[in-house]
Amino acid sequence: MPAVVIVGAQWGDEGKGKATDLLGERVDYVVKPNGGNNAGHTVVVKGEKFELKLLPAGILSPQVTPVIGNGVVVNLEALFEEIGVLESRGVDTSRLRISANAHIVAPYHQTLDKVTERFLGKRAIGTTGRGIGPAYMDKIGRLGIRVQDLFDASILRQKVEGALRQKNELLVKLYNRRGVEVEEITQTLLAYAERLRPMVVDTTELLNAALDRDEVVLMEGGQATYLDVDHGTYPFVTSSNPTAGGACTGTGIGPTRIDRVIGIVKAYTTRVGAGPFPTELFDKWGEFLQTTGHEVGVNTGRPRRCGWYDALMIRHAVRINGFTDIVLTKLDVLTGLDEVPICTAYDVDGVIHREMPMTQTEFHHAVPVLETLPGWTEDISSCRTLEDLPENARRYVARLEELAGCRISAIGVGPDREATVAVHDLLPQSA
Repeated sequence: MPAVVIVGAQWGDEGKGKATDLLGERVDYVVKPNGGNNAGHTVVVKGEKFELKLLPAGILSPQVTPVIGNGVVVNLEALFEEIGVLESRGVDTSRLRISANAHIVAPYHQTLDKVTERFLGKRAIGTTGRGIGPAYMDKIGRLGIRVQDLFDASILRQKVEGALRQKNELLVKLYNRRGVEVEEITQTLLAYAERLRPMVVDTTELLNAALDRDEVVLMEGGQATYLDVDHGTYPFVTSSNPTAGGACTGTGIGPTRIDRVIGIVKAYTTRVGAGPFPTELFDKWGEFLQTTGHEVGVNTGRPRRCGWYDALMIRHAVRINGFTDIVLTKLDVLTGLDEVPICTAYDVDGVIHREMPMTQTEFHHAVPVLETLPGWTEDISSCRTLEDLPENARRYVARLEELAGCRISAIGVGPDREATVAVHDLLPQSA
């Protein structure tokens, strides 16, 4: 039975949570393979809005087992705060399972994240300040603390001591901050151990056994393609691999078991944080997209930078991830525009690029070459089939599909779960 990967195709905030939730009734497991509480999903169910950060969107579907995979970095305070909010609203969170191999975001990671950003000044990355980068640095530097370490106080204390030996030197001598006490951190983390214990399992075994039983496993990537530390707009990226390949390493599900890779694409482009953005708008149209699309970060509350659809980015994302399908979101936001521009090429110092430039310098200097399609004024929020859409909206969708080189299988026409135009089945027939 299928393993399915959902991946953001732009800089995040494309609507991955809604896409995951849309498939929820046909899925048995939803696993988050990367990131932490630095990325948020907004899901609307029957008019009720849920803002999820660390938890997989599948937690809102009663028949789904939600899983936090080994590739995630877990802030325990944020985890239990989010669980508490959902439980207060009547959501059952008892099915949640967490990988014993997932790494912990400790308080000192958040401290380092914030002081480092301030130290960088104008060269700041624009992180959320939640310690995600420093936690991944410790993971790669083999100084990380894993969930399983909380169940052995002696091991935990040794690992905290090892991690703080270098960090206290940095905090005190470079950043002029007070050092962090080993015992304070150890006891803070140990306080979560017993509450965490019932949730912790070998998630690699759990998920592969589910596939062996012909159950459907959905991998819900956090962040997005152009925030990938290898394939994104480096250094303005996250510290993990939120592309399709990262879903394998972040869950322990092998690539030969994946049947579908679904790219989530917003009908225009947005970005939070610093970094190049060729189609960014600084005029009334950028304000229109920001206001009409309610483009504010779930986690940060920061307004998102907005621009027209960038076809070069999406075509490149299709290649990197091997998308089998695209879910196009927020098409309704474009309603009311007389014309809808699409970026189909870049002008870089007089040279036309019809594919993504190789270097960051070229991308930074890229000026969008726009193709303009006629807009539509009809309300599309009640459309449920492709035929229901106005002719110009269908024309826009068809052009995006042509430019992407990948079929568009579903179209979001509103924030609610039901506000979706179904074009092709997103799951293999066996599901």
